[in-house]
Order: sequence, then C-alpha cells, then structure tokens
Amino acid sequence: MEKAFELAEFKDERKAQYVNYYLKDEASFWWKSSKALLEGNDLSWEKFTEMFLEKYLPTYMQDQLEMKFLDLKQEDTSVAEYEKVGWGTASLTGAKRRLQANALLHFSNERFVLLSKSCIPVYNFPTVYRYLIGSEQSFVQSFDDPSRYGCGRYSSKMQPDIQLEDWRKGSQWFEINHDLDTKVVSDTKYYALFKKYCLLACYPDEHYLPTYVHMFYGTCNSKRSVTYVDWTLGGPHPATFTAENITKTFMKYIRNSGLLCEYNGDWTPLCHVFARKFAPRALNPLLNLTSTVLGFQEL
Repeated sequence: MEKAFELAEFKDERKAQYVNYYLKDEASFWWKSSKALLEGNDLSWEKFTEMFLEKYLPTYMQDQLEMKFLDLKQEDTSVAEYEKVGWGTASLTGAKRRLQANALLHFSNERFVLLSKSCIPVYNFPTVYRYLIGSEQSFVQSFDDPSRYGCGRYSSKMQPDIQLEDWRKGSQWFEINHDLDTKVVSDTKYYALFKKYCLLACYPDEHYLPTYVHMFYGTCNSKRSVTYVDWTLGGPHPATFTAENITKTFMKYIRNSGLLCEYNGDWTPLCHVFARKFAPRALNPLLNLTSTVLGFQEL
C-alpha cells in the first residue's frame, strides 16, 4: 500500500480518505465511529495506521503471528533455522535487514539502533535519547578505505551498478532514522548484488549499508558512528576493555577525548553515546560508576 501511494504521489491527507473507501462491514462502521470522536480534527495517515493497527492488529497479536511464522516447518526445518546466519557472510546482513523490517512494524519507532552485546551506553538514557532523536541525520559510518581491507574487497562484477569509487566501508553497528530504514529495507537490487558477489573475505556487513547509503542518501547521513571503539592495537578486532581498564578517568576520556564532530551543522565534543568492546568481567566496575560518572541517576 505504501509503495502504491508513493508511485501515485499521494499526499498524506488523502491517504486515509482513499483507504476508507475500501473498508467494509464492521471495519467501515468502526471507522465512522472513530472519526466522529475526532470532532472534525484532521487525521494524518500516521494516526490512521496507528488507530487501525491498535484495533485490528495490536502489538501482542503481531508478536504472536511472528512466533507462528518462525515455527512454520518446511521439510522439518523451521523458518528461524532455514537460513543459517554466519559471521562475515551475506546472511548476517540479511538478518540485520529483518530486524530493521521488524522495527518498521511499529509506527512509533523513529530510530533504529543496532548495538553489539559488548557495547554499553556512556551517558544516561535521557542524554542518549535527546542526542539521537534530535539529530537531523543518521549515524552510519561510511568512509573510503583504499587498502586491501577496503577497496581490495570490491568485485568488478558489481559493475555497472556499483563502481569502485562508490565502494565504502564502515562499522557493522549503526543508528538510522525511520525514513532511511524504510529505504534500506525496500532495496532488493543492490542487496542482491552483495549476496552474489561479496563473498569469502569480502564481509558484506561492513560494506553493504555504508556503500548503499553513500550512493543514494549521503546527505541524510553523518558518515560517522556514535559508538566509541579503540583500534590502536591493530588487527581485525578492536581492543577489549576488562575490569582493570574501568576507571573514572577512562570513562571520562571516552565521553570527551578532545575530538570534535559535526552535529546538526555545529561542532560538538559529544561524539559518542555508546562504547565497545567490554568484557563480561568489566560489568561490576562499570556498575560502580553508573551514578558517579555516567549519571544514570538523572531521570
């Protein structure tokens, strides 16, 4: 339905009127009653879909249907098991896209944030919320890496749709707004190219999203990550922080390392609201700093 509206260039205020024409029987009666309660106020398409889903497909029913779908069997294999997700393969990118698509089922979701299990917030929730919701751009790290770990992974078989100069690299962990999330999930052409040609040591989860966003929605993206990572040790993985690393000085450094980054057209020292990688045994020292440094008591 949304794609039909987009193709027909429907304005927001006309969408609810158009869909109303197709409501029959009990649904039509429900809508007439609900509209009367609005007392003449204009109804946005977002409000209409929210009311409709609340009436006919509330969240608990969505969850039930999702569980039934995952329990479906094909030759004794469940849907959840059908596509094995492997690190460094296109299946991992596909799993992320399914998470993003699931987030779009809830119309109140304005932002999608993908974090590692070894990631922590370095500010309290109100600060993180204001930072992400208040941003005019998404946070998908995207940069040109001329080394063999960047451009060296490009396959010329992706031409002419994806050129070498389009190829970008970035973190697997990202934050995008609702509109950009919709565009990414809707893509089939470029994701298919990555599934077909980004093989072996290509690592599509490091290249698909940075490349796709760079090619078509660059102005909507900050090109940086909001997650602090230490790559100074070199190698394929960032440094892991253990209990011995967790001090007030270290956490304050993560929050303000002297780096300035662009945010809504201005420069700010607040660049990272998350950090990784933290080992499990770092948990207790971190909990001891939640009020004194991280400010988690501020609600």
